[in-house]
Amino acid sequence: MDITLSLFAGLVASLIYIIWRVTCSQNPKVTLHKRSLIGTSEKDPYKNITALTDFDWAATSPIKVWPFKPKYHLTMALENLDMSELIEMDNTYLDRMNLRRMIMDEHPAATKQCNKSAESAVFELYDWMVTTYLPMRFPTIYSASGSALLNSVSHTYMPFHPQSAMAALDVLGEHVDTDFLILLPSSKAADGSPIYHLQAFVTCFPSGFSTREKCGKPLATIHKPVPGYQSKLEKSMDRFFAKLETGKAVKRSNWSITTNDQLYSEGGNHLYGDEKQEKPVENAKTLDVDSIDLDDDIIRQRKDVVIENCRLRCERQTLHRLPKSQALVFAFKTYLYKLSEVKESGAGPELAEAIDGLQAGSVPAMAFYKRQVVWGEAVKRYLAS
Repeated sequence: MDITLSLFAGLVASLIYIIWRVTCSQNPKVTLHKRSLIGTSEKDPYKNITALTDFDWAATSPIKVWPFKPKYHLTMALENLDMSELIEMDNTYLDRMNLRRMIMDEHPAATKQCNKSAESAVFELYDWMVTTYLPMRFPTIYSASGSALLNSVSHTYMPFHPQSAMAALDVLGEHVDTDFLILLPSSKAADGSPIYHLQAFVTCFPSGFSTREKCGKPLATIHKPVPGYQSKLEKSMDRFFAKLETGKAVKRSNWSITTNDQLYSEGGNHLYGDEKQEKPVENAKTLDVDSIDLDDDIIRQRKDVVIENCRLRCERQTLHRLPKSQALVFAFKTYLYKLSEVKESGAGPELAEAIDGLQAGSVPAMAFYKRQVVWGEAVKRYLAS
């Protein structure tokens, strides 16, 4: 009897197994469902970073960020961006690292700041950059080594656990050739929607503005000096910042001409045409728009323009949201191009048209704001020569 029962139990078990195998083979949805569940974590945009396994930074030329338009219209001009492409690297990396370190040492208060409300967001950005993004995206440069990330270019380390948020910003500022600004919803509009304020930053290459003076302020105040911002962009910018989804990244770019090759500039790259607007940091290029000598000052500055010193200055800007703190990270990498490079590339006529287009678009005052009244004619003459 025991033997019979054992045989019967064995036959039943075998039959059940056969039925299960046949069912699975005829029902691919079961297998597909399991695979989709397994793949969920693999599709996390913050973890699914595409590796550049053969990347050679020393052999990689800087990309050309030349967003020239025949007419300048003040728009966000956003493009979707894969999270893997947040950071760009090229053969200027080592020189830029050394320069960034020097600038942060000379201007500590101007280059980095963190309000208490942003400390957790800074740590979140840092942790993701050091433990996930950098070693996954650029394995030929960054690799884990004990309690830190080894930078094989500088032969220095990025600790996995910095002692403070300011220390984290300092390390990012030196090791990543990108400036980071962290924004958090810190006030509300009349309709109750969140207004984002700048609460932390590390910016080694500001283009004619003081980041420290803008820290703690909302987007509208930060962009107050920009002609047309309040009427054309303020509301749409606030809405976009409030609604940007976690896991989505966007990019945009801009351009200007500077009359020097300085990457760090807290003032002098812009002119301010409205006495009610904020003034830039005072320096030799700052003009008093209320002065009766304004025209003479512009003529004097025109005489100081030396084409060999001028640069096409462009920023590749990105924006994404951190998943835990929900803070927004605005980041930008600055590129400087000699005008001879633009001319030799064949893009001279396009740039010349864009220079005239500054005052032909939706915000004619942009020509004054970008100092086109100072360098415009000299640059166009050179491009046409």
